[in-house]
Amino acid sequence: MGPLNGIKLIEMVGIGPAPHCCMLLADMGAEIIRIDRPGGNKLGGKDKTAILNRGRQSVALDLKTSTGVKTALRLIGQADGLVEGFRPGVMERLGLGPEICLKQNKKLVYGRMTGWGQDGPLANVAGHDINYIALAGALGSIGDQERGPVPPLNLVGDFGGGGMMLAFGIVCGLLETKSSGKGQIIDAAMLEGSALLMAGVLLSKNAGSWNEPRGENWLDGGAPFYNTYECKDGEWICIGCIEPQFYALMREQLKLKDKLWDEQWNRDLWPSQKKVLREIFRKKTRDEWDNLLGNLDVCFAPVLNLDEIMDHPHNKARKVFLAPEGNIQPAPAPRFSRTPGKIQRPPAKPGENNSEVLARWGFKANEIEKLRADKIISDPE
Repeated sequence: MGPLNGIKLIEMVGIGPAPHCCMLLADMGAEIIRIDRPGGNKLGGKDKTAILNRGRQSVALDLKTSTGVKTALRLIGQADGLVEGFRPGVMERLGLGPEICLKQNKKLVYGRMTGWGQDGPLANVAGHDINYIALAGALGSIGDQERGPVPPLNLVGDFGGGGMMLAFGIVCGLLETKSSGKGQIIDAAMLEGSALLMAGVLLSKNAGSWNEPRGENWLDGGAPFYNTYECKDGEWICIGCIEPQFYALMREQLKLKDKLWDEQWNRDLWPSQKKVLREIFRKKTRDEWDNLLGNLDVCFAPVLNLDEIMDHPHNKARKVFLAPEGNIQPAPAPRFSRTPGKIQRPPAKPGENNSEVLARWGFKANEIEKLRADKIISDPE
Protein backbone atom coordinates (compact mmCIF):
# COMPACT_ATOMS: atom_id res chain seq x y z
CA MET A 1 0.00 0.00 0.00
CA GLY A 2 3.02 2.29 0.24
CA PRO A 3 4.53 4.08 3.26
CA LEU A 4 2.23 7.11 2.76
CA ASN A 5 -0.96 5.08 2.69
CA GLY A 6 -3.72 7.02 4.50
CA ILE A 7 -2.30 10.46 3.68
CA LYS A 8 -4.71 12.70 1.74
CA LEU A 9 -3.47 15.61 -0.36
CA ILE A 10 -4.93 18.22 -2.67
CA GLU A 11 -2.91 19.22 -5.73
CA MET A 12 -3.61 22.44 -7.59
CA VAL A 13 -2.94 21.67 -11.24
CA GLY A 14 0.36 22.98 -12.56
CA ILE A 15 3.38 22.02 -14.63
CA GLY A 16 6.85 20.64 -13.91
CA PRO A 17 8.00 20.48 -10.29
CA ALA A 18 4.64 20.50 -8.46
CA PRO A 19 3.24 17.55 -10.48
CA HIS A 20 6.58 15.77 -10.07
CA CYS A 21 6.33 16.20 -6.30
CA CYS A 22 2.81 14.76 -6.32
CA MET A 23 3.84 11.88 -8.59
CA LEU A 24 6.47 10.89 -6.02
CA LEU A 25 4.01 11.12 -3.12
CA ALA A 26 1.31 9.21 -5.01
CA ASP A 27 3.80 6.45 -5.88
CA MET A 28 4.39 6.07 -2.14
CA GLY A 29 0.69 5.53 -1.45
CA ALA A 30 -0.76 8.97 -0.75
CA GLU A 31 -4.27 9.65 -2.00
CA ILE A 32 -3.97 12.81 -4.09
CA ILE A 33 -6.84 14.68 -5.70
CA ARG A 34 -5.78 17.04 -8.47
CA ILE A 35 -7.98 20.10 -8.88
CA ASP A 36 -7.93 20.75 -12.62
CA ARG A 37 -9.14 23.65 -14.67
CA PRO A 38 -12.24 23.10 -16.80
CA GLY A 39 -10.97 21.69 -20.09
CA GLY A 40 -7.60 20.82 -18.59
CA ASN A 41 -4.11 22.26 -18.71
CA LYS A 42 -2.49 21.82 -22.13
CA LEU A 43 1.06 22.30 -20.87
CA GLY A 44 0.67 19.63 -18.19
CA GLY A 45 -0.86 17.07 -20.55
CA LYS A 46 -4.38 15.72 -20.65
CA ASP A 47 -4.01 12.04 -21.53
CA LYS A 48 -2.21 8.87 -20.47
CA THR A 49 1.11 10.02 -21.96
CA ALA A 50 1.33 12.70 -19.23
CA ILE A 51 3.21 10.45 -16.81
CA LEU A 52 3.89 13.26 -14.30
CA ASN A 53 0.14 13.08 -13.59
CA ARG A 54 0.09 9.38 -12.78
CA GLY A 55 -1.36 8.03 -9.57
CA ARG A 56 -3.90 10.78 -8.90
CA GLN A 57 -7.59 11.34 -9.50
CA SER A 58 -8.94 14.54 -11.00
CA VAL A 59 -11.76 16.94 -10.22
CA ALA A 60 -12.20 19.83 -12.69
CA LEU A 61 -13.45 22.90 -10.79
CA ASP A 62 -14.21 26.41 -11.96
CA LEU A 63 -12.32 28.40 -9.36
CA LYS A 64 -13.44 31.69 -10.89
CA THR A 65 -16.76 31.16 -9.10
CA SER A 66 -17.43 31.45 -5.38
CA THR A 67 -19.09 28.03 -5.40
CA GLY A 68 -16.02 26.50 -7.02
CA VAL A 69 -13.79 28.02 -4.35
CA LYS A 70 -16.13 26.81 -1.57
CA THR A 71 -16.05 23.33 -3.09
CA ALA A 72 -12.25 23.38 -3.14
CA LEU A 73 -12.15 24.57 0.48
CA ARG A 74 -14.45 21.73 1.48
CA LEU A 75 -11.96 19.26 0.00
CA ILE A 76 -8.97 21.07 1.49
CA GLY A 77 -10.66 20.95 4.90
CA GLN A 78 -10.41 17.14 4.84
CA ALA A 79 -6.85 16.90 3.49
CA ASP A 80 -3.53 16.48 5.28
CA GLY A 81 -1.72 18.69 2.82
CA LEU A 82 -1.94 20.87 -0.27
CA VAL A 83 0.53 21.41 -3.11
CA GLU A 84 0.48 24.47 -5.37
CA GLY A 85 3.00 25.77 -7.89
CA PHE A 86 1.73 29.22 -8.85
CA ARG A 87 3.50 32.56 -8.66
CA PRO A 88 3.27 34.27 -5.26
CA GLY A 89 -0.16 35.77 -4.69
CA VAL A 90 -2.15 33.67 -7.17
CA MET A 91 -3.69 31.39 -4.53
CA GLU A 92 -4.52 34.43 -2.40
CA ARG A 93 -6.35 36.05 -5.32
CA LEU A 94 -8.32 32.85 -5.84
CA GLY A 95 -9.41 32.94 -2.20
CA LEU A 96 -7.38 29.83 -1.40
CA GLY A 97 -4.34 31.37 0.26
CA PRO A 98 -2.72 29.73 3.27
CA GLU A 99 -4.41 31.98 5.83
CA ILE A 100 -7.88 30.95 4.62
CA CYS A 101 -6.98 27.29 4.14
CA LEU A 102 -5.32 26.96 7.56
CA LYS A 103 -8.34 28.58 9.13
CA GLN A 104 -10.40 25.89 7.43
CA ASN A 105 -7.97 23.12 8.43
CA LYS A 106 -5.51 23.90 11.25
CA LYS A 107 -3.45 20.74 10.57
CA LEU A 108 -2.95 21.46 6.88
CA VAL A 109 0.60 21.26 5.49
CA TYR A 110 0.50 23.92 2.77
CA GLY A 111 3.27 23.32 0.20
CA ARG A 112 4.19 26.17 -2.15
CA MET A 113 6.51 25.64 -5.12
CA THR A 114 8.05 28.63 -6.86
CA GLY A 115 11.26 29.45 -8.67
CA TRP A 116 12.58 32.29 -6.56
CA GLY A 117 10.61 31.90 -3.32
CA GLN A 118 7.63 33.72 -1.83
CA ASP A 119 9.57 36.95 -1.24
CA GLY A 120 12.74 38.75 -2.32
CA PRO A 121 13.47 41.06 -5.29
CA LEU A 122 12.75 38.38 -7.93
CA ALA A 123 9.75 36.76 -6.25
CA ASN A 124 7.26 37.95 -8.88
CA VAL A 125 9.55 37.74 -11.91
CA ALA A 126 9.03 34.94 -14.47
CA GLY A 127 11.68 32.28 -14.73
CA HIS A 128 12.45 28.69 -15.68
CA ASP A 129 14.84 25.97 -14.53
CA ILE A 130 17.74 27.48 -16.46
CA ASN A 131 17.38 30.80 -14.63
CA TYR A 132 17.12 29.33 -11.13
CA ILE A 133 20.14 27.08 -11.52
CA ALA A 134 22.11 30.02 -12.90
CA LEU A 135 21.78 31.89 -9.60
CA ALA A 136 22.53 28.69 -7.66
CA GLY A 137 25.91 28.37 -9.40
CA ALA A 138 24.95 25.06 -11.01
CA LEU A 139 24.62 26.27 -14.60
CA GLY A 140 27.91 28.13 -14.46
CA SER A 141 29.67 24.97 -13.28
CA ILE A 142 28.46 22.70 -16.11
CA GLY A 143 30.03 22.83 -19.58
CA ASP A 144 33.44 23.95 -20.81
CA GLN A 145 35.24 27.03 -22.04
CA GLU A 146 34.47 26.34 -25.71
CA ARG A 147 30.72 25.76 -25.41
CA GLY A 148 30.06 27.85 -22.32
CA PRO A 149 27.47 26.83 -19.70
CA VAL A 150 25.44 23.79 -20.82
CA PRO A 151 21.84 23.37 -19.57
CA PRO A 152 21.51 19.95 -17.83
CA LEU A 153 17.99 19.47 -19.26
CA ASN A 154 15.63 20.64 -16.49
CA LEU A 155 16.76 18.01 -14.01
CA VAL A 156 18.49 20.24 -11.48
CA GLY A 157 15.96 23.04 -10.95
CA ASP A 158 12.55 21.63 -11.80
CA PHE A 159 12.93 18.09 -10.56
CA GLY A 160 15.93 17.77 -8.21
CA GLY A 161 15.77 21.18 -6.55
CA GLY A 162 12.02 21.52 -7.09
CA GLY A 163 9.79 18.45 -7.09
CA MET A 164 11.98 16.24 -4.92
CA MET A 165 12.72 19.00 -2.43
CA LEU A 166 9.04 19.87 -2.06
CA ALA A 167 8.16 16.18 -1.58
CA PHE A 168 10.80 16.05 1.17
CA GLY A 169 9.28 19.18 2.70
CA ILE A 170 5.74 17.81 2.60
CA VAL A 171 6.77 14.59 4.37
CA CYS A 172 8.73 16.59 6.98
CA GLY A 173 5.70 18.80 7.55
CA LEU A 174 3.37 15.82 7.91
CA LEU A 175 5.70 14.24 10.48
CA GLU A 176 5.89 17.45 12.51
CA THR A 177 2.11 17.84 12.48
CA LYS A 178 1.74 14.45 14.16
CA SER A 179 3.40 15.82 17.28
CA SER A 180 2.28 19.46 17.23
CA GLY A 181 -1.25 19.08 15.87
CA LYS A 182 -0.60 22.23 13.82
CA GLY A 183 -0.15 22.78 10.12
CA GLN A 184 2.31 25.16 8.48
CA ILE A 185 3.40 26.68 5.18
CA ILE A 186 6.31 25.27 3.16
CA ASP A 187 8.08 27.86 1.00
CA ALA A 188 9.96 25.66 -1.49
CA ALA A 189 12.03 27.54 -4.07
CA MET A 190 13.80 25.88 -6.98
CA LEU A 191 16.67 28.33 -6.51
CA GLU A 192 17.23 27.16 -2.93
CA GLY A 193 16.71 23.49 -3.74
CA SER A 194 19.29 23.79 -6.52
CA ALA A 195 21.66 25.52 -4.11
CA LEU A 196 21.36 22.53 -1.76
CA LEU A 197 22.32 20.22 -4.63
CA MET A 198 25.54 22.23 -5.01
CA ALA A 199 26.75 21.31 -1.51
CA GLY A 200 29.29 18.75 -2.76
CA VAL A 201 30.80 21.11 -5.33
CA LEU A 202 30.98 23.89 -2.74
CA LEU A 203 32.71 21.46 -0.37
CA SER A 204 35.37 20.91 -3.04
CA LYS A 205 35.65 24.67 -3.64
CA ASN A 206 36.12 25.33 0.08
CA ALA A 207 38.74 22.58 0.26
CA GLY A 208 40.65 24.08 -2.68
CA SER A 209 40.13 21.21 -5.12
CA TRP A 210 37.61 23.06 -7.33
CA ASN A 211 39.31 26.26 -8.37
CA GLU A 212 39.82 25.87 -12.10
CA PRO A 213 37.74 27.37 -14.92
CA ARG A 214 34.53 25.61 -15.98
CA GLY A 215 35.28 22.27 -17.66
CA GLU A 216 38.73 21.91 -16.12
CA ASN A 217 37.84 20.47 -12.71
CA TRP A 218 37.68 16.84 -11.72
CA LEU A 219 33.89 16.30 -12.00
CA ASP A 220 33.00 18.66 -14.84
CA GLY A 221 34.86 17.01 -17.71
CA GLY A 222 38.34 18.27 -16.91
CA ALA A 223 39.68 14.96 -15.66
CA PRO A 224 40.42 12.15 -18.16
CA PHE A 225 39.34 9.53 -15.63
CA TYR A 226 35.87 11.12 -15.19
CA ASN A 227 34.67 11.77 -18.70
CA THR A 228 32.79 10.60 -21.78
CA TYR A 229 34.39 9.18 -24.93
CA GLU A 230 33.16 8.50 -28.44
CA CYS A 231 33.46 4.96 -29.80
CA LYS A 232 34.11 3.47 -33.21
CA ASP A 233 30.39 3.30 -34.03
CA GLY A 234 29.67 6.91 -33.04
CA GLU A 235 28.11 5.88 -29.72
CA TRP A 236 29.53 6.97 -26.36
CA ILE A 237 30.78 5.48 -23.11
CA CYS A 238 31.68 7.04 -19.79
CA ILE A 239 34.23 6.27 -17.09
CA GLY A 240 34.47 7.56 -13.54
CA CYS A 241 37.46 5.80 -11.99
CA ILE A 242 38.26 8.39 -9.33
CA GLU A 243 39.55 6.08 -6.59
CA PRO A 244 43.11 4.80 -7.03
CA GLN A 245 42.15 1.11 -7.18
CA PHE A 246 39.63 1.79 -9.97
CA TYR A 247 42.14 3.98 -11.80
CA ALA A 248 44.75 1.22 -11.55
CA LEU A 249 42.31 -1.32 -12.99
CA MET A 250 41.55 1.00 -15.91
CA ARG A 251 45.28 1.28 -16.60
CA GLU A 252 45.60 -2.48 -16.51
CA GLN A 253 42.67 -3.13 -18.85
CA LEU A 254 43.67 -0.43 -21.35
CA LYS A 255 47.38 -1.29 -21.10
CA LEU A 256 48.36 2.21 -20.00
CA LYS A 257 51.90 1.43 -18.83
CA ASP A 258 53.55 4.71 -19.81
CA LYS A 259 54.73 7.07 -17.06
CA LEU A 260 52.17 9.54 -18.39
CA TRP A 261 49.62 7.70 -16.24
CA ASP A 262 51.61 7.54 -13.00
CA GLU A 263 50.29 10.85 -11.67
CA GLN A 264 46.50 10.64 -11.71
CA TRP A 265 45.92 14.08 -10.18
CA ASN A 266 48.56 16.05 -12.11
CA ARG A 267 46.33 18.50 -13.98
CA ASP A 268 49.11 19.39 -16.40
CA LEU A 269 48.93 15.83 -17.75
CA TRP A 270 45.17 15.70 -18.16
CA PRO A 271 44.98 17.10 -21.73
CA SER A 272 47.53 14.56 -22.98
CA GLN A 273 45.81 11.72 -21.11
CA LYS A 274 42.43 12.63 -22.59
CA LYS A 275 43.90 12.65 -26.07
CA VAL A 276 45.24 9.11 -25.60
CA LEU A 277 41.94 7.84 -24.18
CA ARG A 278 40.01 9.36 -27.09
CA GLU A 279 42.19 7.43 -29.51
CA ILE A 280 41.86 4.19 -27.55
CA PHE A 281 38.08 4.28 -27.18
CA ARG A 282 37.60 5.03 -30.89
CA LYS A 283 39.12 1.63 -31.71
CA LYS A 284 36.11 -0.40 -30.55
CA THR A 285 32.33 -0.08 -30.62
CA ARG A 286 30.34 0.84 -27.54
CA ASP A 287 29.09 -2.75 -27.17
CA GLU A 288 32.61 -4.11 -27.44
CA TRP A 289 33.76 -1.80 -24.65
CA ASP A 290 30.73 -2.74 -22.59
CA ASN A 291 31.56 -6.43 -22.96
CA LEU A 292 35.14 -5.76 -21.93
CA LEU A 293 34.66 -3.27 -19.08
CA GLY A 294 30.99 -3.32 -18.14
CA ASN A 295 31.31 -5.79 -15.27
CA LEU A 296 34.65 -4.59 -13.91
CA ASP A 297 35.37 -2.05 -11.17
CA VAL A 298 36.52 0.69 -13.52
CA CYS A 299 33.28 2.66 -13.02
CA PHE A 300 32.21 2.23 -16.63
CA ALA A 301 28.82 2.54 -18.34
CA PRO A 302 27.55 2.80 -21.90
CA VAL A 303 25.82 6.12 -22.58
CA LEU A 304 22.29 5.07 -23.51
CA ASN A 305 19.72 7.03 -25.48
CA LEU A 306 16.07 7.13 -24.43
CA ASP A 307 15.12 4.32 -26.81
CA GLU A 308 17.64 2.00 -25.14
CA ILE A 309 17.13 2.57 -21.42
CA MET A 310 14.56 -0.21 -20.94
CA ASP A 311 16.72 -2.83 -22.64
CA HIS A 312 19.89 -2.63 -20.59
CA PRO A 313 20.25 -5.90 -18.61
CA HIS A 314 20.55 -4.18 -15.23
CA ASN A 315 17.61 -1.86 -15.89
CA LYS A 316 15.57 -4.87 -17.00
CA ALA A 317 16.51 -6.95 -13.97
CA ARG A 318 15.67 -4.15 -11.55
CA LYS A 319 12.68 -2.92 -13.60
CA VAL A 320 14.02 0.62 -13.36
CA PHE A 321 11.66 1.71 -16.13
CA LEU A 322 8.12 0.59 -16.86
CA ALA A 323 5.96 1.10 -19.93
CA PRO A 324 2.26 0.69 -19.08
CA GLU A 325 0.19 1.20 -22.23
CA GLY A 326 3.46 1.85 -24.07
CA ASN A 327 4.34 5.02 -22.12
CA ILE A 328 7.93 4.71 -20.84
CA GLN A 329 8.34 6.04 -17.31
CA PRO A 330 10.50 5.55 -14.23
CA ALA A 331 9.35 3.00 -11.68
CA PRO A 332 8.53 4.23 -8.16
CA ALA A 333 11.62 4.78 -6.01
CA PRO A 334 13.09 4.31 -3.49
CA ARG A 335 12.14 0.72 -2.69
CA PHE A 336 10.62 -0.35 0.62
CA SER A 337 10.86 -3.92 1.92
CA ARG A 338 7.54 -3.98 3.75
CA THR A 339 5.42 -1.19 2.26
CA PRO A 340 6.50 -0.91 -1.38
CA GLY A 341 5.29 1.94 -3.53
CA LYS A 342 3.56 1.43 -6.86
CA ILE A 343 1.95 3.35 -9.69
CA GLN A 344 -1.57 3.60 -8.31
CA ARG A 345 -3.33 4.44 -11.57
CA PRO A 346 -2.62 5.92 -15.00
CA PRO A 347 -2.86 9.70 -15.52
CA ALA A 348 -6.44 10.90 -15.25
CA LYS A 349 -8.12 13.20 -17.72
CA PRO A 350 -9.17 16.54 -16.20
CA GLY A 351 -12.46 15.95 -14.39
CA GLU A 352 -12.43 12.21 -15.03
CA ASN A 353 -13.15 11.40 -11.38
CA ASN A 354 -15.56 14.21 -10.48
CA SER A 355 -18.44 12.11 -9.15
CA GLU A 356 -16.32 9.36 -7.58
CA VAL A 357 -14.04 11.72 -5.68
CA LEU A 358 -16.70 14.12 -4.48
CA ALA A 359 -18.89 11.26 -3.25
CA ARG A 360 -15.95 9.64 -1.43
CA TRP A 361 -15.06 12.98 0.17
CA GLY A 362 -18.56 13.52 1.56
CA PHE A 363 -20.60 15.27 -1.14
CA LYS A 364 -24.18 14.03 -1.58
CA ALA A 365 -25.47 12.93 -4.98
CA ASN A 366 -27.78 15.94 -5.31
CA GLU A 367 -24.90 18.31 -4.45
CA ILE A 368 -22.73 16.76 -7.14
CA GLU A 369 -25.48 17.03 -9.74
CA LYS A 370 -26.10 20.68 -8.86
CA LEU A 371 -22.36 21.43 -9.24
CA ARG A 372 -22.50 19.76 -12.65
CA ALA A 373 -25.70 21.57 -13.69
CA ASP A 374 -24.22 24.92 -12.61
CA LYS A 375 -21.01 24.08 -14.55
CA ILE A 376 -18.88 24.33 -11.42
CA ILE A 377 -17.45 20.90 -12.21
CA SER A 378 -16.58 19.93 -15.77
CA ASP A 379 -16.48 16.38 -17.07
CA PRO A 380 -13.85 15.32 -19.64
CA GLU A 381 -14.28 16.64 -23.16
